[in-house]
Amino acid sequence: MTTNNPMRTFDDSRRWATDGTAMLTTAIEQLDASGIAAGSQLPGWTRKHVVGHVAANADALGNLISWAETGIEKRMYASTEQRNADIERAATLPADELLTWYARGATALEGAFDRLTPQQWQHEVITAQGVTRQASDVPWMRAREVFVHAVDLGTGLGFADLPDDFLTALADEIRVKRGLSEDDLRAVSGSLPDVTAWLAGRPHGIADAPELGPWL
Repeated sequence: MTTNNPMRTFDDSRRWATDGTAMLTTAIEQLDASGIAAGSQLPGWTRKHVVGHVAANADALGNLISWAETGIEKRMYASTEQRNADIERAATLPADELLTWYARGATALEGAFDRLTPQQWQHEVITAQGVTRQASDVPWMRAREVFVHAVDLGTGLGFADLPDDFLTALADEIRVKRGLSEDDLRAVSGSLPDVTAWLAGRPHGIADAPELGPWL
């Protein structure tokens, strides 16, 4: 199985998606009802918003896997408005109902990954941004969500807790999407976790780094 990014392989993405889900799940399970309702590191979002977003993302990526498996087009979301409404609704759910949705979606997505054949992984699907990609990129999309939002949850995890090989792949992808050169990155003095957090628009420890705005 191949990907379009030399910084990662398909097997890397599968491993990261699994490990990131485990990290996020552990962080969520440490929260009580008041803790999960508290604010996250994302402006205007509680931890319930974050968990609801990741739960909805599992369902949405499951749609893409279904598309690859059956050949029947199935978009991630009915609309951007519906996606946003689902996240806001998630923030109002009782904690146990929200966590059940999150766990069900994560388990179902992993099972869907396991079902696809090598040929099905090569099928083309369309992301929420309207980009055509092979289904083999979906585990990478999930890995980004679970690892980055595990940090966003605000339970004490930081980018330094994420795997270095994942951070390298993530930093390279965001750099390209932001139109930055490798020289631009070399001009920023900081560790790999801090540089990646800066690129992702998250809190970092780099002095005088320009603000890049939100990402993901």
